[in-house]
Amino acid sequence: MAAKPALPAIDAAKVEPSAGSNYPAEFKPVVSGRVKRKLGDAFGLTNFGVNLTTLKPGAASALRHWHVKQDEFVYVVSGELVLVTDAGEQRLTAGMCAGFTGGIANAHHLVNRSASDAIYLEIGDRVAGDGVTYPDDDLAAKWVNGGVNGGVDGGWQFTRKNGTPY
Repeated sequence: MAAKPALPAIDAAKVEPSAGSNYPAEFKPVVSGRVKRKLGDAFGLTNFGVNLTTLKPGAASALRHWHVKQDEFVYVVSGELVLVTDAGEQRLTAGMCAGFTGGIANAHHLVNRSASDAIYLEIGDRVAGDGVTYPDDDLAAKWVNGGVNGGVDGGWQFTRKNGTPY
């Protein structure tokens, strides 16, 4: 059942924070300091997602990855992050942004190496048939059965790179 859409404007700080991860257990510690406020879901958006994400010191946004179909965009609201890509590392501060085109093998993630929280917006489309490659880990993901954010009608299916399930 879809969530009741919010009024046209809301206070983002009042959207319930979500600190979990759908990664297999052995990979969850990497993102244990990540808290998302799923702004897109608060409005019932289905074509793209918007998260206001806080990374605690030492936390990463995700495992380093790239999407087969999904475009991704991040905008740093406050704090300092390190963007790690196949090209190397780049320091991002408030007002800086980065984008990743689906289908281009440029694995990336954000890491908070500072002593303070960092906050950023992440925006991504929700494309049927998407897949994710994790070059540094024995992990692969595939979006199955449509759906939004792992709901009852679909979600991410994780396997090892050889196809065996976790």
